[in-house]
Amino acid sequence: MKRRAFLRTSGTALTLPLLLNGLRLSALPRSPFLTGMDPDNDRVLVLIQLSGGNDGLNAIIPIDQYAGLAEVRGNIMLPETSLLKVRDDLGLHPRMLGLQRLFQDEKLGIVQSVGYPNQNRSHFRSMDIWQSASPANEYWSSGWMGRYLSNRNPGYPEGYPNDENPHPFAITMGSTVSETCEGQAANFSITLTDPFALSRLAEGGGGETPDTPYGEELQFLRTTIAQTNAYAETIQEAANKGRNLVDYPGNSNLAGQLKTIALLLAGGMQTKVFVAQLGGFDTHANQAIAAETTTGVHAELLGTLSEAIAAFQADLDALGLAERVVGLTFSEFGRQIRSNFSDGTDHGTAAPLVLFGSCVAPGILGQNVEVHPDVAPQEGVPMQFDFRDIYGTILRDWFEVAEEEVREVLYPEFQHLPILRDCRVATPTLDLDKDPVVLDGFPNPCYSDLTVSFQGDGQAVRLSLFDVLGQELQIIAQGKIPRGTYQRLVNMSALAPGSYFLRLQMGARQKTIRIVRL
Repeated sequence: MKRRAFLRTSGTALTLPLLLNGLRLSALPRSPFLTGMDPDNDRVLVLIQLSGGNDGLNAIIPIDQYAGLAEVRGNIMLPETSLLKVRDDLGLHPRMLGLQRLFQDEKLGIVQSVGYPNQNRSHFRSMDIWQSASPANEYWSSGWMGRYLSNRNPGYPEGYPNDENPHPFAITMGSTVSETCEGQAANFSITLTDPFALSRLAEGGGGETPDTPYGEELQFLRTTIAQTNAYAETIQEAANKGRNLVDYPGNSNLAGQLKTIALLLAGGMQTKVFVAQLGGFDTHANQAIAAETTTGVHAELLGTLSEAIAAFQADLDALGLAERVVGLTFSEFGRQIRSNFSDGTDHGTAAPLVLFGSCVAPGILGQNVEVHPDVAPQEGVPMQFDFRDIYGTILRDWFEVAEEEVREVLYPEFQHLPILRDCRVATPTLDLDKDPVVLDGFPNPCYSDLTVSFQGDGQAVRLSLFDVLGQELQIIAQGKIPRGTYQRLVNMSALAPGSYFLRLQMGARQKTIRIVRL
């Protein structure tokens, strides 16, 4: 039996509890970010998981597509006058005032249409893909962060914590450990609810363990209990030393999670990764109130998210920690472009992703999605950016991981994105429109043969054909090509009539266009 399975299932067979007031029993190694790297790197990543599938078109709205949106989701569409503009052609939901202020303060970055090839619309499988960073057709047992930690710490979990590294590497706020930090042998994360309500676990008797699989697991459990007790002490010490300098929204579980994270960091906690969670985004019904579309379930969720992040960032600023922390939201998928008849939306494809902090590249990466009145049933927002490129950029730029290792941990085709900046110096607002990607398909609409024309710039390219469900049907061109103009002939005759998407990516620059097959 694998150790993580042992820890998950042995609670029914042992009288010793496996949770300590929400603190999961899990052994953690020392931080790999201090191994062969700048010892002054004390940077922190905060992940906020939006469970259920966030409707990006109701959160970050393309104003230039308002007429199309009104045609296909009129029963939930926000009044244009209610939108909080961050750009002339892009607005936020009216409940997201906190994020609008962060955008104006250049502490917010928006990445448009984030997803992955061959989108899976199952909650469980798609979240597994986001947490493991696996291809959609492969099942990986480790998380993307856990895999990186395992590569750096093959002896884990023996010998930790120690005098040099007394703190847990990762903490998941809540009662369920994050699969993002799942390593090869065990999870690198512990769960935490209340840092002031921890008690010591009884470690039981010692003695030798039998040289059997059972003995190996028993020894692992003993080690884990001892480590958990040690981590509880460091958590309590940091909580007692820490403080919050701003008021957080009351009756908000997410705000409470972020408040605890700020408290622990202020108290000297050296943990590098925190995972917070906000659920309820599976808005098939009553996403908005038809009589007043600025209200409803999704409005409440977006207000909760925005207010919590704004308070957290203000706290970090007041505590002098702002340049140490970068935050990132993610959800398993977006929603379909068309609303349903229950004043809601169904499972879709890509969605915008938000980064926050003093060291994010402020601005908007990517183009507004095109919304046509004749949008196909079940059509989702086409992917512009692969989420693995965002993860990889954080590893490379924030935690100073070599690009070769990033490709090993994530995927060989990793493309660096300009989503972070050196926050010690002034950085201009992100703008990639000055050098637009050239991509065209003709004739459009087409019957059988489609000629795809694009310009290469000497970088690695990936040119693909997708359907409206997010499935990558064909890779038309891939690899590094010399600068120049190219054409490729694509036979569309075997495809059913309807809408398709061409996507071209060249590093951080990309373009997605709609193709109609008659």
